[in-house]
Amino acid sequence: MARKWQRIKGVLIGALTLCALSGSVPGAFARDYTAPADTQAQVQGTIAAAQLPREAVNTLNLIAAGGPYPYEKDGIVFGNRERLLPPHRRGYYHEYTVPTPRSRNRGARRIVCGGPLQRIDNCYYSDDHYTSFNRIVE
Repeated sequence: MARKWQRIKGVLIGALTLCALSGSVPGAFARDYTAPADTQAQVQGTIAAAQLPREAVNTLNLIAAGGPYPYEKDGIVFGNRERLLPPHRRGYYHEYTVPTPRSRNRGARRIVCGGPLQRIDNCYYSDDHYTSFNRIVE
């Protein structure tokens, strides 16, 4: 009987460890991910809002106004699975489409903003579908 409980305990510990490594940990066990100190270096650089394409500036204005957004997926949680942006709890980042002229779909351009909705002071621009980001500055 003791062996059975040891085996069950081992399975539970293993399952919790696996959940922790995969990021799907129940809320009671959730912790902020702590990334290496050089995570900020993975953001390519900065881009002034005035240097963004006109469509990106329009998207920033929509974010600040709270919508309405042209795409159904605009405003959904961005998971930062690539870990290119500074680490935060899930739900901190939201993504928005930057329309690409003559594109038949959403295209590759996105703005990802961190913090409360309608705030545009912590946003990043990607023109290559999350392969790289530039922090948007005024």
